[in-house]
Amino acid sequence: MKALTPRHLFWALGLLLLPLLLQQVGNGWVRIADVALLYVLLALGLNIVVGYAGLLDLGYVAFFAVGAYLFALLASPHLLDTFPLLAAWFPDGLHAPLWLTVPLGAVLAGLMGALLGAPTLKLRGDYLAIVTLGFGEIIRVFMNNLDQPVNLTNGPKGLGQIDAVTVFGHPLSRKIDLGWIELPSVTLYYYLFLSLVLVSVLVCHRLENSRIGRAWMAIREDEVAAKAMGIHTRNMKLLAFGMGATFGGVSGCMFAAFQGFVSPESFSLMESVMIVAMVVLGGLGHLPGVILGAVLLAALPEVLRYVAGPLQAMTDGRLDAAILRQLLIALAMIGIMLWRPRGLWPAPAHGRQLNSDAGSEGSR
Repeated sequence: MKALTPRHLFWALGLLLLPLLLQQVGNGWVRIADVALLYVLLALGLNIVVGYAGLLDLGYVAFFAVGAYLFALLASPHLLDTFPLLAAWFPDGLHAPLWLTVPLGAVLAGLMGALLGAPTLKLRGDYLAIVTLGFGEIIRVFMNNLDQPVNLTNGPKGLGQIDAVTVFGHPLSRKIDLGWIELPSVTLYYYLFLSLVLVSVLVCHRLENSRIGRAWMAIREDEVAAKAMGIHTRNMKLLAFGMGATFGGVSGCMFAAFQGFVSPESFSLMESVMIVAMVVLGGLGHLPGVILGAVLLAALPEVLRYVAGPLQAMTDGRLDAAILRQLLIALAMIGIMLWRPRGLWPAPAHGRQLNSDAGSEGSR
């Protein structure tokens, strides 16, 4: 275990003070930080599947949706309105607590991840990507159509009136007045999401340096060689899908509580592509790179709102601000991949290997 250094303390202090500084400018900036932390959670989970195990998953947003809808069903009046028997059993409403909904969301998403991984064990590369993409779309279509014959998800209208997260008896939807400063709801959610991100980083770091993590990396580099060395590739792949999916389930629960509303439109294919882009642009298999990629790609669209508006005004409204914003995001992503093809912050071990290979070829 490495000892804490002044650099660690500096980063810890910066993360704690960040929302307090941002809320002086406006709560909208704190909300951007909240959304960025949610995407960091998603990127960390996908990094287990794509970065460690080398399994290209384009349907990761399905686990995000599973966690969000589970939380929404357990923390909203929808189930009681649909099933009168439940309303008789719970006259005061379900209002499931955080300690119940988050583990249930993680377990259900993990089971869905294993369910996805089981039929795809022999698939690789493009074929695996196509199957996972189809799985993600199937989940979204199910959520969009499970309002008949029994209304489970309320279809395209979505689920609203979702309870806020309650921590130590205090709902995070209410601000806290400390006397010298007020902590609004978005700041309270920031600290909750930051705690979850720190726990997730610790788990991922321990996994990376464990026997399981090294088995995943062996499968990523050469599955045939890994199997010849005695690694049970089937179990390791299923574990990677399941472990990665649990992060998506937890993030989905937090998303539902934070937004107070979920609908199928929030879990489109574009979301899966963006999460994959976060992992690839940041640096496959490298935790600091994945976090950096997630923060940049989550915050960039919001920051570019302030750029697209003036550009639209300069053209007398002939350019749509939303389309222009997407164009700027695409140009930024292309520029990053041309400038840093292995990601903004690639794993040092990979860089040393490439340098040693180049040196050996030069000596020949």
